[in-house]
Amino acid sequence: MPIDRTLINTWQDERVVAAVRATGRKQLIMCGLWTEICLAMPTIQAIGEGWDVTIVTDASGGVSVEAHQMAIQRMIVAGANPMTWMAIAGEWQRDWARTEHVASLGAALVEHGGATGVVSLWEQQLLNTTVPQAQGRAVAA
Repeated sequence: MPIDRTLINTWQDERVVAAVRATGRKQLIMCGLWTEICLAMPTIQAIGEGWDVTIVTDASGGVSVEAHQMAIQRMIVAGANPMTWMAIAGEWQRDWARTEHVASLGAALVEHGGATGVVSLWEQQLLNTTVPQAQGRAVAA
């Protein structure tokens, strides 16, 4: 649900916080356009309010490499758990025998994971498993 807002720190908008609270979850996974602003500000505030926050470091970017790195360090000191998108995807999948989302994950790996996508397809062949179908087509080209 889009929320039209003007606050720089997303976590200062009560509508955003209310929408997140309504999910009943205790953990947040966050990323942002500018690591040092869009990600750091709400992350640090949410941690201060008791939320367990994971930041997706490679799905965020700063105005410079230094700005990105300093913001990540600042959030880690505040208690954030840094991860990459692929690490999060792996933790969510946990087991290739959990087939409900294998096709979607496989498609994301092939499209965005570089060599990891190719290795994923190779492993499926090695394990003699069926290559998953995504959006009406095989994941492999």
